[in-house]
Amino acid sequence: FPSLLQFPFGRRLPCDIYWHAVSFHDNAIDSGLVNKFPGMAEMVRKITLSRAMRTMQELFPDEYDFYPRSWILPEELAIFLTEIHMIKETNPTWKPTFIVKPDGGCQGDGIYLIKDPSDVRMTGTLQTRPSVVQEYISKPLLIDKLKFDIRLYVLLKSLQPLEVYVAKDGLCRFCTEPYQEPTLKNLHQVFMHLTNYSLNIHSGNFVHSDSGNTGSKRTFSSILDRLSSGGIDVRKVWSDIISLVIKTVIAMVPDLKVYYHSDIPPGKPGPSCFQILGFDILLMRNLKPILLEVNANPSMKIDYEKEVSPGVIEYLPSPVDEEVKVAVIRDTLRLVDPHKKKRQEEALADLAEPTWQEKDDSLDERSLEKLELNGSVSPETTAPAMCLKEVFPKYAKQFNYLRLVDRIADLFIRFLGVKGTTRLGPTAFRTFIRNSKISNSGFSMAAADILYIDITRRGSGLGVDQRDVGMGLQAFVEAICLLAQRRYKSLSLHEQVELLMDFCEYHLATLDEKRLAGQSRPVPEHRTAVVTCHHDRLQLSPAAHTPPPYHHAHKLVDYRSRRT
Repeated sequence: FPSLLQFPFGRRLPCDIYWHAVSFHDNAIDSGLVNKFPGMAEMVRKITLSRAMRTMQELFPDEYDFYPRSWILPEELAIFLTEIHMIKETNPTWKPTFIVKPDGGCQGDGIYLIKDPSDVRMTGTLQTRPSVVQEYISKPLLIDKLKFDIRLYVLLKSLQPLEVYVAKDGLCRFCTEPYQEPTLKNLHQVFMHLTNYSLNIHSGNFVHSDSGNTGSKRTFSSILDRLSSGGIDVRKVWSDIISLVIKTVIAMVPDLKVYYHSDIPPGKPGPSCFQILGFDILLMRNLKPILLEVNANPSMKIDYEKEVSPGVIEYLPSPVDEEVKVAVIRDTLRLVDPHKKKRQEEALADLAEPTWQEKDDSLDERSLEKLELNGSVSPETTAPAMCLKEVFPKYAKQFNYLRLVDRIADLFIRFLGVKGTTRLGPTAFRTFIRNSKISNSGFSMAAADILYIDITRRGSGLGVDQRDVGMGLQAFVEAICLLAQRRYKSLSLHEQVELLMDFCEYHLATLDEKRLAGQSRPVPEHRTAVVTCHHDRLQLSPAAHTPPPYHHAHKLVDYRSRRT
């Protein structure tokens, strides 16, 4: 990247951009930009992500059906066994397969398939290393009779305001044995069922290729070209994938906000953050995209190892990886470049000067150089086209109605109080109930204490750091849902929560106004209309066009009976 100087061994003076290998906490920094968000590694762990997605599935079941049904083990083993038994009783023809994934696992480590729920390996390892069990997608789209998944690169450029970019190309990782639907005989054939590159690289059938449309790793664009030639509407496929990415990020943002506030509270010096994420997506036979997982540290290697002789490893270039990954990193730096705006302003100032040469009516050399540098004038020979496409806020109006938990997170952060914590104590929860005027609506402070104790006790199971006790964000969301169901009857859950949030935000805004003014005075009427949703599968259009609304008629459920 020509406008940036690299310091691979560090630098005493502050840098503009810090590129951390693993997490936000790799180095202690208080300025500039860093390529990791606080808490991202924790957020994308399988249990944390499953909890966040489950919350969204409770609120918007039709919009979040792209994430497989999930249970957390061993915490929810009894619930898992009971639910599967009940489903089989009502539908005897249902013969599912399940996939068990260790919470902190990566590269396929510890993953296994089962047909009978009772086959879950209840070992000592499971007690210390919890897992997520999901319904296995048994009818994937096949190419050349092989199962594959898509690694798509997503840039989260900013949390507030939310800015998301999606790479126009990705990588398709193929299994190395022809796919067959799961049976007791083939459950253990990982080269048939698991698409992880780190596993299939050890198969004798793995093919390295210099071409993006052959081999065991191919470009997603080559797969789309092949589908398009078969008459498939690939624009619809892309639309559904972009929708999946935006909805997943929306589900992740509330927890990330809490982590960010904990590490960089308002008024405290700290860096700005961005991060490249790896979304692993599976296409079903009907072309519906399914989210498998999100990776906080996707591999950016553009070579691979080959044992040329016993004990001798050679690193060979991988043109397919280089084609996709170099463009992602290059354009990420172009987008976050802190000096880009300054160079643009200088270039515009130069354009305002009389720099035209009378002889040939062309820009002078200095102005042209500056314009090329900042991208205002970018001949194809010097500035490749951007591979990262903005999807949010571009399509914000189509998805903002889903940001309900985001509003709950803002309330949660408001009452956190103590710096460095991510959990509400009982006093803070009581303050929330009182200041939001919930206690004036037939809900006593004693009832608030009971609710707090009940939820935090059930939420302090496995996977929760016992040193960090209190009410976490997901438990607070559950409390909000219970309060909303108690207050508003005969509505869908998301409508109930929407109304309660309007109620709380109105009274908190009134309280803030009184504190600022020192006396009571009217505040602008707060919106009380329920946010409406659109159910049609999205064909994405720019945010300027608002899709027609509709109303869900979701069955009212008791959140207390749900898994926490």
